[in-house]
Amino acid sequence: MAPRAVQAESSRAAQRKAVPRPAPTAAPAVNGSKKRAAPAPVEEEEEDEGLMNGDQTLEMSDDEVAEGEEEDGNEDDEDFPELDSGSSDGDDEEEDDDEEEDGSESGYNSSDIERMYEDGDEDEEEESPATTPSSSREDLTIDEKLSRMIAKNSVKPDEAIGTDGKISAAKTGKGRVVPSKYVEGSYRREYEEYEAGYGSESSTEDNPNTVGNIPMEWYDDLPHIGYDVNGRKIFRPVKGDELDKFLANVEDPSAWTSVEDKLLQKQVQLTDRELDIIRRLERAENPDKDFNPYQDTIEWFTGKGNERVMPLSAAPEPKRRFVPSKWEHKKVMKIVKAIREGRIIPNKPTAQKPAVYAIWSESDQPHQEHAMYMPAPQLPPPRTAESYNPPEEYVFTEEERKEWEEAEKEDRKTDFMPAKYDALRHVPGYRNLVQERFERCLDLYLAPRTRRVKLNIDPESLIPKLPSPRELRPFPLASVVQYRHPGSTRVRCVSVSPSGEWVASGSEDGVVRLWDLGNGREVWKWDLRGGAVQSVDWSPNAEEAVLVALVEGKVVVLSPLWLVPPAVAAATMEHTNAGFASSAATTKAGAGKEVKGVEAVKWARPGESDRERGVLVTIEVPGTPKQVAWHRKGDYFSTVAVDAANKSVLIHQLSKHATQSPFRKTPGQVQRIQFHPHKPWFFAATQRYVRLYDLAGQTLVRTLQTGARWISSMDVHPGGDNVVVGSYDKKLGWFDMDLGNKPYKTLRYHTKALRSVAFHPTLPLFASASDDGTIHIFHATVYSDLMQNPLIVPLKILRGHRVTEGLGVLEVRWHPQKPWLISSGADGEVRLWCS
Repeated sequence: MAPRAVQAESSRAAQRKAVPRPAPTAAPAVNGSKKRAAPAPVEEEEEDEGLMNGDQTLEMSDDEVAEGEEEDGNEDDEDFPELDSGSSDGDDEEEDDDEEEDGSESGYNSSDIERMYEDGDEDEEEESPATTPSSSREDLTIDEKLSRMIAKNSVKPDEAIGTDGKISAAKTGKGRVVPSKYVEGSYRREYEEYEAGYGSESSTEDNPNTVGNIPMEWYDDLPHIGYDVNGRKIFRPVKGDELDKFLANVEDPSAWTSVEDKLLQKQVQLTDRELDIIRRLERAENPDKDFNPYQDTIEWFTGKGNERVMPLSAAPEPKRRFVPSKWEHKKVMKIVKAIREGRIIPNKPTAQKPAVYAIWSESDQPHQEHAMYMPAPQLPPPRTAESYNPPEEYVFTEEERKEWEEAEKEDRKTDFMPAKYDALRHVPGYRNLVQERFERCLDLYLAPRTRRVKLNIDPESLIPKLPSPRELRPFPLASVVQYRHPGSTRVRCVSVSPSGEWVASGSEDGVVRLWDLGNGREVWKWDLRGGAVQSVDWSPNAEEAVLVALVEGKVVVLSPLWLVPPAVAAATMEHTNAGFASSAATTKAGAGKEVKGVEAVKWARPGESDRERGVLVTIEVPGTPKQVAWHRKGDYFSTVAVDAANKSVLIHQLSKHATQSPFRKTPGQVQRIQFHPHKPWFFAATQRYVRLYDLAGQTLVRTLQTGARWISSMDVHPGGDNVVVGSYDKKLGWFDMDLGNKPYKTLRYHTKALRSVAFHPTLPLFASASDDGTIHIFHATVYSDLMQNPLIVPLKILRGHRVTEGLGVLEVRWHPQKPWLISSGADGEVRLWCS
């Protein structure tokens, strides 16, 4: 590094040197700091003229030379001359004094002290002319250099320096004054561009910028960029142009390892540790170089003293055992579904409150729309008596006032006493205001309001549009023939022959009577001498004339052989007597299998006299059979006896004289039975349910839930897909087996228990009889289209039977071909109802 000349001004040097030396060209001053004093202006006064010692140079030791080179290397980034703002106010002079005091002791700055030492060196050099500047560094020994440095640093500064003249010209402004663009009416100073490489005096300060986290563009119009901890300005470092930056990056190998400090606006060299952290982050490694990713495994449960003795451990669960929460999944899917349906709107803008609103009321805000919302009732408007200046007739007299005060609060006509005032400003505060507001809020809270929606529906529109009964003729309308029994004994059962000529009835006197359907004449009777006749039923086979009657413990097969054609009589005798020739003439319950503890079912041939009267076969059965039902072919018939336990249901085959029990254990007490019209299915009705069995497959097909408390009667539609069930709790249930196991329609029109229901074999009619003495006739059309529901239309109510001892009509049966109905009642009559 080449030595630089020192330019100085000192009043002390002017006094000591009488003869001024020629002034050489000015050169940059060398001092310990990086500040460079600006060249002082030329003054007219003689005391301010300084001596220039440009002929001599200061020699530096090797250490000082090295320090100088380091400082020169940093001048490109930090050097900037100390400039003055050009203001001549007293505040600037005070700032100059403060900076001079901060620079050195007793008001001296470092440049003045260095000039004083340099002047002393020049004096010594003048006294010893033998030493030349060119040989001063080479001739001095190490001891001489050390002594010289000690003497240089042990000289006390002259206190007169800085008191008699201007020491430094650093604060003298050289810039151009222009209006400020930030402060209106103020001015700022613009300076000429300085060549990069000159350092700023503040660049060597260790204290950082203390302005804090503020926008640094606030200092764009100022020469400094902030203040240090002592309050001194930190001047802006000089920055070169792009060419200087490029050359610095090319020449300086460490330029790529520096970054810009925006607070100090200079380049900061990164340390090796910081560079290592950056390299590790680029390679996606741990920033800590001491981190060992391959450290030894910590033995939690192995090794000496760490053996596992319990099945449970406190070790963290591995991720392979993680099972996603199904509950959280359901919650998330529920929210997603709500978002898709629009019930939840993500990022929904919040409702903005009005800037001005009523504090105690929300009347200015629209109420949330709701179907049942009803606004609170408004208070009535004030009356004339509540005016502050009411007419005289409203003001209380003394007697009225006294009466009002003595009366109870509940008995008063008004809650206030009318008063008269000259002006509104004379009206005092209403003392019951808070109490009335409280009661008003209490009424609104304790008396919630609701809106009752009343449907304006015409009742006639609720009634289904049904066809007129006249359009659905024929159906029974009136009683035509009456079949009277002697003694008005109860007629429990009735049946019509397949040909439609004869009517058989069974009464409680134990006699089965045969009537001519047309004229109502009794043509024959059988006295069974077994108690009341429970049920009678003709065989559906029209080629035979077979009638089955039930009495206590016995089933009797009858036939009016002398009243039917000879061919029919022969076919009847052949069918009933065929079983006596076979080995199964006498069978036991269970189709020939021995069953212990069960009474045998016996088929027997009656005596000669009984056969002549038409009693063909008798069957002894356990219990008292209550109902008989024929199969459509006329060979099988079934009986049911409620008191026969597991053998209550029996199926008999007339051609073979065989009897079998289809159930090992009956599901409850069987009340009614019926064969399916087309399929090998069997209906068995208990007290509450109707079960359908497949006799061929010996399986339960379905169970119909009637909803009744006690089933009294049952019949199957000729189509086989619909069933009608009557009950003692006055209900009739229509079941469509294609729709389900519950009633399609439940009809409640009888006032007493239902006793019998029956479908017409060929016409769309069915009837129901009850203990109230009435018979209801219905039109029932069952469509072949499965998508169309059955049509049920009430047609006629037949009245004629008397109610005797709480019993009315006991059974009804339809004529096989015609729309005629035969009914039997407790009044001892059988009636024929015709159209």
